[in-house]
Amino acid sequence: MVKKVLLAGIAVFIVWEALDFIIHGMLLAPVYAAQPQLWRPQGEMKVGVLLVATLISALAFAAMYAYFVRPKALAAAVRFGLVWGVGVGVAMGYGTYAVLPIPYSMALTWFLGTVVQACVAGALVGLIVKE
Repeated sequence: MVKKVLLAGIAVFIVWEALDFIIHGMLLAPVYAAQPQLWRPQGEMKVGVLLVATLISALAFAAMYAYFVRPKALAAAVRFGLVWGVGVGVAMGYGTYAVLPIPYSMALTWFLGTVVQACVAGALVGLIVKE
């Protein structure tokens, strides 16, 4: 089971990184550029920290599915992803919107993007982690 969790976690990490590129690097890039006072300059970004945080989150996602979700089925995995995505997405999008002067469109995109990413991750772990 540990090997499946590690494989699923790494697969989720790769997919999340690809989706992050689309969401943050393409869709939200102009919105970020319009708010330069909120972000570190490109050269000061802590990319390594961000990658490690995403990897740990992906591994935790896979482990939580593997050890706490029954039955092991694709539909259950997608539901798990949906619940994870709503919980994390609300905290990320709307929690940040509550304390930083970001545009509402950014908060909504963070929320919806997180839900989509988590549902895709759920499907992925559902395909990899089986009884």
